[in-house]
Amino acid sequence: MSPFVKRLRRYLVAGILVWAPIAVTFLLLRLAVNVMDKTLAVIPQQYRPEELLGFHIPGLGVILTFVVLFVTGMLAANFVGRYVVGGWESLMDRIPVVSSIYSAAKNFAEVVFSDSSDSFKNVLLIEYPRKGLYSIAFQTSSVLGEVQGRTGEDVVCCFVPTTPNPTSGIVIMVPRKDITVLDMDVDEALKMVISLGVVVPTWRNERTRELPFEDPESPE
Repeated sequence: MSPFVKRLRRYLVAGILVWAPIAVTFLLLRLAVNVMDKTLAVIPQQYRPEELLGFHIPGLGVILTFVVLFVTGMLAANFVGRYVVGGWESLMDRIPVVSSIYSAAKNFAEVVFSDSSDSFKNVLLIEYPRKGLYSIAFQTSSVLGEVQGRTGEDVVCCFVPTTPNPTSGIVIMVPRKDITVLDMDVDEALKMVISLGVVVPTWRNERTRELPFEDPESPE
């Protein structure tokens, strides 16, 4: 390959690396705004902003979505709101098929968004799919009841995500003694998974010298 072709290829790749993230971010944000703008459909036709102003303003649905979420959360946090939510959940539990879907979605939301849970709070390093090979995993639960009783070990439930789509993966039970808790945040680990391991978070650990291998990025 001639030097001119190499230089041309390098410049093209550099241009792609600049514009591709911008384009993806723009498309995802536009999709999110368009989806949330659909919430304006709950407003009667004659009272919608485009009818009152005579033109459409993108993003008003985003404001309405946040207002609805905030008001719903505020109401659900008081006594009356908890009573109403409890009655709604009781109704959902009585409907066949719907109860299974609703309870699964509710449990998943509580696991991901609740601060009281220890799920997805720790990034783990485990030997998977065999000894000597390592995988990134997320802790989802440490109280496993029958599983711990049957195995006779202190096991931790781990979610091993696939790449580049971390929303799919497998759930495995790993003895706590075989788990290494990493210093990286969940967001950093997700970036590493999504990027196929290309984006590696900087290790900011003062105990590097105590480990068998030194961090290559640590100063001498």
